[in-house]
Amino acid sequence: MLREAGIKKPIILLEGVFDHREYEVAARLHLQPVVHDIAQIQWLEKAVVDHQLPIWIKLNTGMNRLGFDVDRTREVWQRVKQCGHVGDIRWITHLARADEKQNQFNRRQIDRFTDAIKPFPGQTSIANSAGVLFWPQSHAQWVRPGIMLYGVTPDSHSQGDTEGLQPVMTLTSQLIAVHRLKKGQSIGYGGTWICPMDMPVGVAAMGYGDGYPRHAPSGTPVLVNGKRCDIVGRVSMDMLCIDLRSAASARIGDTVTLWGQGLAVEEIARHAGTIGYELMCSVTARVHKDIV
Repeated sequence: MLREAGIKKPIILLEGVFDHREYEVAARLHLQPVVHDIAQIQWLEKAVVDHQLPIWIKLNTGMNRLGFDVDRTREVWQRVKQCGHVGDIRWITHLARADEKQNQFNRRQIDRFTDAIKPFPGQTSIANSAGVLFWPQSHAQWVRPGIMLYGVTPDSHSQGDTEGLQPVMTLTSQLIAVHRLKKGQSIGYGGTWICPMDMPVGVAAMGYGDGYPRHAPSGTPVLVNGKRCDIVGRVSMDMLCIDLRSAASARIGDTVTLWGQGLAVEEIARHAGTIGYELMCSVTARVHKDIV
């Protein structure tokens, strides 16, 4: 899809290919596969391609997810190098705790990686978003920013603006109802929130069917016309209720911001007991998307 859209920059397949025929597709589209398992090397050896492929070798330095053990570095390099249709060989690893700014496990991973590849030529890539922000020793020739491209920090104790980032995704809806409820009335399924006084309550067209976290508790903030308010009661599939006491002039049709500009997704994630990554990945297809 990226090539069809006219993107001509290098594209790396971070999980590599899933069978030998995909090397032929990678070659045709000028993609750069990662190899992290012996099966991928076996497929590479029997792949039929008409020009040389740049290959990234992934080493496992402590993430223990994908990659070859560093003790096999020479063996893997030699076997990949012997494939006649392999071009440049590059090196990649992944940091497991880079969001922990003082954790020296990151330093040990970096050292393990650089020591393993020292005898071999080729460019390197170590840093994810947290590495880019917090571990300059990991920057190497290539970096792999992910969550920070959305203006969100990988540090669960911080927010994007603290690191000089700006949000690029704002999730909004609008009020579809405004009620005045009496003291003692309950709100939503299970009646889990009770009005402490006579008060205005709004209903926004947003719920877990749209990707908003169902487990977000009462007290999770939203913005109504730019004013901070709290959601109250359980999040429904298509709706959530909002305490409008701090936005008493709110009316049907007014804008509700769930996260983004003016309200960090990290804050919502902390209330919901998750991370900003999950929230942004969870927005469903039925939510209208504007790209500006």
